[in-house]
Amino acid sequence: MTRGGIVVLAVLTALPALAAAEPRQGGTVLTTAEIIAFVGTANAERANVFYRDTLGLRLVSEEPQALVFDAGGRMLRVSIVPQVPPARYTVLGWKVDDIAAAADGLATKGVRFERFAGFVQDARGVWTAPDGTRVAWFRDPDGNMLSLTQFPNEPPRRQP
Repeated sequence: MTRGGIVVLAVLTALPALAAAEPRQGGTVLTTAEIIAFVGTANAERANVFYRDTLGLRLVSEEPQALVFDAGGRMLRVSIVPQVPPARYTVLGWKVDDIAAAADGLATKGVRFERFAGFVQDARGVWTAPDGTRVAWFRDPDGNMLSLTQFPNEPPRRQP
């Protein structure tokens, strides 16, 4: 994995502490606004099958410029673009309660997990960070790097 990927992991491992921090005084409207995730595709039909059927996200709408999915209560816009330049870092990830179960479930749907030189990964492709955070990476049909992350010592999230 590139150094940039390691930086992303360092940021990911800090997210639980950041989420628990007090909001900044004088923050903008963005401190309480919902975030929208974006990822690109050059092939809307293939992306639709992957995000809907493989990942199990609910397709909310098909627009000329994007496919819109519900990703755990957040909007994911898969933007239709002429080409998707390859990113060597994670562009979209999911926090999961049980990474082994999530990885196994995706593997049964044909998802192949990435392996990186210099990272000790288990049979599923899961890497464990020094703080116990567990991460597995995979790609969508356009080559976008996606990930699953399980943070240590966190209670399972409530199901909607």
